[in-house]
Amino acid sequence: MIVIARGAAVDHFVRWVNDLEDTRTKAEFYPNLGKDKLLGDYIAAKSGHSRGSTIDLTLVDAKGKELDMGSPFDMFDTLSNTDDPRISAEQKANRYKLKSLMTEAGFAPYSMEWWHFTYQPQAYPATYFDFVVE
Repeated sequence: MIVIARGAAVDHFVRWVNDLEDTRTKAEFYPNLGKDKLLGDYIAAKSGHSRGSTIDLTLVDAKGKELDMGSPFDMFDTLSNTDDPRISAEQKANRYKLKSLMTEAGFAPYSMEWWHFTYQPQAYPATYFDFVVE
């Protein structure tokens, strides 16, 4: 079991981004960008995730298999943009199904990451929580 504080998880992610020597996951998560380009558009030093308003998710079928979204979850690349022209019609339909479900529930999409949504209006727009999650 891993126990981590939510704010601490974001802090860990920022430390990882700033460690330019650690490129073990480059091929999988940021194949076309330098790690020094991730902070900002892709990784926030202060995240909506820590405000309790932002969620990353995908869709699965009835058997629990993830639907094909055209890029892996957390892949920092233009291929992960909701409307990237390189994805297939099926992948685009899957992304738009997720987007539609989430916007109908009050969440705003982030166009650079098909999996990232923020509830609107945010209940705590200026508060960053730091609590243990198991």
